[in-house]
Amino acid sequence: MTLEALKQAIAELPEEEKTALATWLNEQEMDEWDRQMQKDFSPGGRGMRVVEKVKADIRAGKFRPMDEERT
Repeated sequence: MTLEALKQAIAELPEEEKTALATWLNEQEMDEWDRQMQKDFSPGGRGMRVVEKVKADIRAGKFRPMDEERT
């Protein structure tokens, strides 16, 4: 099925089914986002460098708790 055929089929759906489809597509996108975040922040992932830097800064006392009032 082509993209144009899909678009046409979607255009012909009742509003209730379009809403259900949009909800399903959004859930698919969110699941993919979750998988990517898990991959990025697992050992060897792209985000681990940031995690390790933050942990090192915390160990070195180079942080201020978020609930501390800013002056």
